[in-house]
Amino acid sequence: MLPAGELVILDGIGFSILPGETVAIVGASGSGKSTLLSLLAGLDTPSSGRVLLDGEALSGLDEDGRARLRGEKVGFVFQNFQLLPSLTAIENVMLPLELRGDRDADAPARGILRRVGLGERLDHYPRQISGGEQQRVALARAFVTRPGLLLADEPTGNLDTRTGAAIIELLFELNAQAGTTLVLVTHDEALAARCGRTLRLDAGRLVDDRATR
Repeated sequence: MLPAGELVILDGIGFSILPGETVAIVGASGSGKSTLLSLLAGLDTPSSGRVLLDGEALSGLDEDGRARLRGEKVGFVFQNFQLLPSLTAIENVMLPLELRGDRDADAPARGILRRVGLGERLDHYPRQISGGEQQRVALARAFVTRPGLLLADEPTGNLDTRTGAAIIELLFELNAQAGTTLVLVTHDEALAARCGRTLRLDAGRLVDDRATR
C-alpha cells in the first residue's frame, strides 16, 4: 500500500496457454510484462485470482512447494543471464539437476552444452566468456531439465543485434526439438511475430490476444 493508495500493477488479466504454444508478451516499459512472467513462474503471488500450472494452483502452495514445481516443470532465461559467477559453465548447467536430486547431472550438462556450441567452454567461468556465450550457457541450463514450460524475459536485451539474433535462432531451435511451451517477454515486435500468439499489455491490462501466424 502506498501513501496515495493501492498500487495496481496487473488488473483483470485472464488467459490460458496450451501445451506446445509459443507466446510473446509485449507492451511498453512499465506495462506489467515482467510482473506477469513472475506470476506465471510462482516467483510472485497475486493479491487476487490464481495461476494454474499444469492444473495446479500456485497460490495453494507454500514457497517450498512452488520452488519444487518450478524445478520439475519450468525453465528460465533472463536478460542478464543469471549465471553464478563462482561456478563454471558446466557447474551452472548441472545445478538445477542437482537441486532436484538427479543422480547423474554431468552427462546431460555436457551434452546440452555441446548442442549449444560450448563443448570447449565447459570449465570456463562466466567472466571468461562473452555475453553471447553466457546466454548460451543460460539456454543450456534452462533446457537441461527438459521443462514443460520455458519462460524467457528479454533474452537478448544485453546482447548486440547479431549475437542476439543467433541466440534467438538457438532458442527456437531448442524449443522446437523439445516441444516445450514457450512464453517470451519482449519489446521486439519482429521477435514477437515469430511466436504463434501475442499477448499485448497496456498499463497492466491485457488489451490484445491474437494468433500471430
